[in-house]
Amino acid sequence: MEKMSFLQKFNKLKRNKSFKYGIPFLILMVGGSFGLQEFTKIRYQFSKQQTVTPEELEEFGIAMKKREEVTIDKVYEKVKTLNLDDWENKRGPRPWEENFNTK
Repeated sequence: MEKMSFLQKFNKLKRNKSFKYGIPFLILMVGGSFGLQEFTKIRYQFSKQQTVTPEELEEFGIAMKKREEVTIDKVYEKVKTLNLDDWENKRGPRPWEENFNTK
């Protein structure tokens, strides 16, 4: 048997479908993974937001509004004042009626 030269072996390998399509696909997947890893590192490095304390805001003359404490009793009192017996169902416009409704 005759020995094949390197060029003949390479030409035979080039015609193989798994070599022709599979190897570039695997290189793209593995390389893309490493590329995305670097991009996400940069993204998170520059997207860190610094929190500002209320004391720092007061230095700039910005006053923060203090939140009121929400308890279940306060919410219950608000709900008790609602009138749930007298209500009217108001139908919103349909997408096909929006252009023709000129009220």
